[in-house]
Amino acid sequence: MNADNLEERPMEASDHPTDDFPHTHHVKAIGQNSDLLAAVRQAVAMHAPELPETAFSCRASREGRYLAVTCTLEAQSQAQLEAIYQALRSVDGVILCL
Repeated sequence: MNADNLEERPMEASDHPTDDFPHTHHVKAIGQNSDLLAAVRQAVAMHAPELPETAFSCRASREGRYLAVTCTLEAQSQAQLEAIYQALRSVDGVILCL
């Protein structure tokens, strides 16, 4: 994976219809922060405080240069998702949010 070729596309309101809530959503942050998992947990907790630790998983890239943290949550609204993505984009070392 080459971070220089990745283009972040902001989440659009049309990505999820407004009447499609609540639903299970997978939020992924990819970056090079050595403690990315903890940083992502902290950022998401501001907007989904009841999530258990099991809602998060972390995987290193094949060569170990990047970490991908996935959070699985029951999204309650479009506004909640937008706030989570905004918080993740501010995490030091995050280069892509999906």
